Amino acid sequence: MLSKVKSMSLQGLDGFLVDVQVDVSSGMPNWEVVGLPDATVKESKERVRTAIKNSGYEFESRRIVINLAPADKRKEGSFFDLPIAIGILLDFEDIMWQNLEDTVFIGELSLDGSLNKINGVLPMCIEAKKLGIKRVILPEENAKEAAIVKELQVIGATNLREVVDYLNDVENIEPTETDIQKIFKDKSKYKLDFSDVKGQENVKRALEIAAARRA
Repeated sequence: MLSKVKSMSLQGLDGFLVDVQVDVSSGMPNWEVVGLPDATVKESKERVRTAIKNSGYEFESRRIVINLAPADKRKEGSFFDLPIAIGILLDFEDIMWQNLEDTVFIGELSLDGSLNKINGVLPMCIEAKKLGIKRVILPEENAKEAAIVKELQVIGATNLREVVDYLNDVENIEPTETDIQKIFKDKSKYKLDFSDVKGQENVKRALEIAAARRA
């Protein structure tokens, strides 16, 4: 059985869409990840396998092939754990089949199934919105950052089980909202200054000049 789940990756500071294609079939138990994955992505199989088991789902011994498309772009990072796990659980029919074309999954899994905070969420969400994505499901710790992108439904979850229950309509997770004006207001009260930054003299000088011109 073949499932397709959308995710995002980074190339420099720019995000790009990745189709996580998961095929589960009978035969000699094996797990392959193709599509120019780096070592972190290849290691995901052990995290995903253990996270699925420890989340209370049976992990059947099957042949699993995962393709990260487009295959001509290097894929780096651990945030493919969640979309890979969702693709496998779709194939195992632990998640009801539904239209996920406008949904992106991003997140690193711990061995107990919990979702860890990741880096680079904001540029990925900005690009996702540009591409017409309506909803992003990611670690709860990243939800407020992602919610800075308006007109994007941000669902923050603490673990894999919570995501599965949400997709199966067993549990409701309210979308996260972020008040950008409040963030800027709070930042204006920040007590630290450049005396707390070691080195980076040229950068600090450039920022001082820019601030002086703005004043």
